[in-house]
Amino acid sequence: MTTVADLIDRLETEAAADVDSETTPDVGIIMGSDSDLPTMEGAYDALDALGFAEQTDFATPPEARFTFESYVVSAHRTPELMYAYGETAADRGLDVIVAGAGGKSADLPNMTASIAYPIPVIGVPVQEKSVDSVIGMPTGAPIVAVDAGKSFNAGLSAAQVLAREHDEIEDRLLAYHEDLTGGVAGVSADLHDLGIDGFREKHGE
Repeated sequence: MTTVADLIDRLETEAAADVDSETTPDVGIIMGSDSDLPTMEGAYDALDALGFAEQTDFATPPEARFTFESYVVSAHRTPELMYAYGETAADRGLDVIVAGAGGKSADLPNMTASIAYPIPVIGVPVQEKSVDSVIGMPTGAPIVAVDAGKSFNAGLSAAQVLAREHDEIEDRLLAYHEDLTGGVAGVSADLHDLGIDGFREKHGE
């Protein structure tokens, strides 16, 4: 059975390894509980749509140039793991972290932002009642946050951070945006040209 100490040892060993930053995860996705996964899957979907691959073995990266990893890290039940994750993030090659947590004491994004500073952390309030906790950082300890449950936007924001350094990601983001605007244009034309009844028939509404 894997223990918290085992995970901390893994993170510290990876941080000490002399590896090419192009082979390490670019984005870290963490959440306070596996019960947060259904909400956090949006971040996975966004990164997948942009061509990122999930890296499950630090020593054996996937073929994709840009990758992400994920862990369950509880600020309250495993604070030592949260500290280890934040403290080793830069040395492990992470450029941005997406952190989700629920409940009224959704402290994981905030604490991780403080520990991993200056790596940007994008907070995802898993529930509506988590919003105030996630965004409630004092001046000088910033965190970027999306609205409750909007982890897909958090994934896109993580890619935007990386796009400032990597033209390839910027191109992918622009292509994704063009697909969105093209879809709106097509729907708009159908609504006008087919009328409401024809539109409903075509789009199954």
